[in-house]
Parts: sequence; structure tokens; C-alpha cells
Amino acid sequence: MNEQQRDERLNIRTAKSQAGFPGSLHHNRYEPTPYALLDILFGEYRLAPEDRLVDFGCGKGRLNFYVHHRFDVESAGVEMDEAFYEEALENRAHYEKKYRQAKGKIDFCCCLAQDYGVAPGDNRFYFFNPFSIQIFMSTVNNILNSVEEAPRQVELILFFPSEDYVDYLEHRTLFEQTAEIPLPGMERDLRERFLIYRLP
Repeated sequence: MNEQQRDERLNIRTAKSQAGFPGSLHHNRYEPTPYALLDILFGEYRLAPEDRLVDFGCGKGRLNFYVHHRFDVESAGVEMDEAFYEEALENRAHYEKKYRQAKGKIDFCCCLAQDYGVAPGDNRFYFFNPFSIQIFMSTVNNILNSVEEAPRQVELILFFPSEDYVDYLEHRTLFEQTAEIPLPGMERDLRERFLIYRLP
């Protein structure tokens, strides 16, 4: 099945990437994680029923619908672009029409990542290299502050991680890498992988 067929199965539209580039140097353009790579990730990395995943730079919400459909977990998508946020809401309406049990399980927030109020139930955080290291640092700091207020095990999932992200996590935080999931093409580009980091 191609990307569009996978979308149709979920009754959503997320396949088209963003043309051009965002207006800010701190943000990268919208490009959904390919379904085939999500299959690889979640073939090895499981979500439990009590997990709540937050996708920073969620775009039109593909990952949120995917993890609900596969694991029946709650999730939140954080998106600063109003047009993508509106499309995510439309996708949610279409998805809930087909999968009624999803009602109330998928939230979307239109705000900057560093302004997202990390909820006590949020414990899995997904980053597809969505923004600059400065914003990443600020966002991770918010996660750490939330853990101080409501202690829990949290994990970060990085796709196509930049060296800056990895360097920051490994040298300036207590996060420890617990898994690396290589992808086809990693022999040509080291970023072609998923990395999982856990706060001990």
C-alpha cells in the first residue's frame, strides 16, 4: 500500500508534504514520517495502554492517528502552523467518523512547541527534527520541569535526529539512549534512524 492508500484506510489526508519552506529559520518544513518507517519503529517499540504520546510538529496528525489505530493510546499533536492545525482537526473528525472509539483520545494544540503545557499524563514525546536546537532545548526543559512536578518515566523518540539534538541530550541532560532502530539508507546517512532516550 502506498502513502495515499494508508491514509484512506484511516480516513485521513496527510500524504502531501509542504511545498516551499517555513518563514522562520527555527522551524523545518512539514514532512510526515512515512508509514513504512512508522511500521519499522512500532514493530520494535511498543506503546502501552496507559501511555500518552505527544508529537511536536505534528502537521496534519498522521502519527496521532497511527498510534491510536495501532495501540489504542491517547495522544496530543502540537502544531504552530494554523493551516496544518485546521487540517489536523478535519482529519480527526474524519477519523472519528470511521473509528468512533477514538473520540476524546486525540488532542491537537495550535501553539509553539516551547509554549505547550506538558500534562502530567504525557510520557512519550516524538520529534521528527521539527525545529532548531534552541527550541528543542526549551521544549525538553519543559518536559523535565513537568517530571519534577509529576514524577514518571518519560521517553523521547527522535527520527532523523540532528547531531545537535543528540549532543544536547547526551552531554547536557540526564536522558540516556536506550535503543537505536536503524533504517534503510543508514549506511549512507547516519540520521536515517530512530533513537529512543529515557529519563532514568
